[in-house]
Amino acid sequence: MTTPATTRKTPVKAATASFMGSAVEYYDFFLFGSAAALIFPTVFFPSGDQAALVMSFATFGFAYIARPVGAVILGHFGDRIGRQKVLMFTLVLMGLSTFIIGCLPGFAQIGWFAPALLVLCRLAQGLSAAGEQAGASSLTLEHAPDGRRSFFTSWTLTGTQGGQILAALIFIPVVALPDEIKFSWGWRVPFWLSAVVVVVAFFIRRSLHETPEFEQAKATGQIARMPLLPLLKNHWRDVLRVICCAFIAAVSTVFGTLAIAYGKEQGLAASVTLWLVVVANVVALFTQPLFGKLADRIGRKPVFIYGALSSAAFMPFYMLSMGAGNDLVTFGLAILTFSCGYAAANAVWPSFYGEMFSTRVRFSGMAIGTQLGFLMAGFAPSIVAALGGGAAGGWVVISVFTAVIAVIASVSALTARETKDVPTDQLGLAAERRVPVSV
Repeated sequence: MTTPATTRKTPVKAATASFMGSAVEYYDFFLFGSAAALIFPTVFFPSGDQAALVMSFATFGFAYIARPVGAVILGHFGDRIGRQKVLMFTLVLMGLSTFIIGCLPGFAQIGWFAPALLVLCRLAQGLSAAGEQAGASSLTLEHAPDGRRSFFTSWTLTGTQGGQILAALIFIPVVALPDEIKFSWGWRVPFWLSAVVVVVAFFIRRSLHETPEFEQAKATGQIARMPLLPLLKNHWRDVLRVICCAFIAAVSTVFGTLAIAYGKEQGLAASVTLWLVVVANVVALFTQPLFGKLADRIGRKPVFIYGALSSAAFMPFYMLSMGAGNDLVTFGLAILTFSCGYAAANAVWPSFYGEMFSTRVRFSGMAIGTQLGFLMAGFAPSIVAALGGGAAGGWVVISVFTAVIAVIASVSALTARETKDVPTDQLGLAAERRVPVSV
């Protein structure tokens, strides 16, 4: 049996396992987003008009309803039995639900039962995703050395970008297929391929041992029977802070789903809109670790706030460029908005949020806080689409929405403690009144 004396920190292995697991999980998750924009309005609803698009985006958002519930359940077990065991469960659940989506009959076959079954599968995806990022971030943070936690945890979200790249790359040839193939069996193939990538990630993640911090807490009797109780007693302010900061994730869903629909409205080919997502995420693979390193040097707060506000500043220019007829400018602004703006907040939040909580409630605190905040991200495409964000002139709605959530996230971040210099075993203890509070 592993003991605190024999357990050692393996930051590179933890970061690699987190990267691969997140890539697989979010390949599945973002695959649904691309299909919701381009396929599902035709396959799962009675018409392919704007109303069908809104309903399709609503199915995308249903996963975010399940995520807070999953956060409570998976956060409980992540803080009770360990991060690694829960992460194995989330991986299998996501892969299975994604494969089943590829097998569902459409509206033409079974009517409204088709979108109902789609929603059930999406809820299972949401339950899985609720524990993935919080668990992977907690695991990597607790394996990382002091002074490099932001860099190593940034690889969890870099894996998320890798999954989005893979989903878009696989979907590009699908949208190029003739309609009779694309809307019958062609769109199903990427969902079936999930089974292959899940098996690969499963064997990579299975070999990773539990964190020294968690093993130490278990050996010394610090594991809470009901982690939710000390979390709400000692860390409720941090949970609220994470909820508001997590609104910034809506930039990603707007960029990766609604912008695709708006680009089509502006005359861009579907393949071009998908390539915008691919290129921006490929560049983010390189910028996010750099932002993580920067946060280890100057702090989490300034990097996070820069990422939030720059997303809002660049978004209107990116959206306007889609109708300007210059694809090169549009690609440049996509990189600026996502890879050089939003990526800063995205890279830093795993360490920024995780360091607000102690080891005994870290998984629960991150999972519950982020998943409640991510509700905004989940329903952002359907809300903004309903307000006209996918139609002509929708760039105004999208830009104002992005600015509002960026300001909320930034103000919330300003109220947080800076934790870059706090030792890992002291994180979160200020909120539990075990050490003096230092801002």
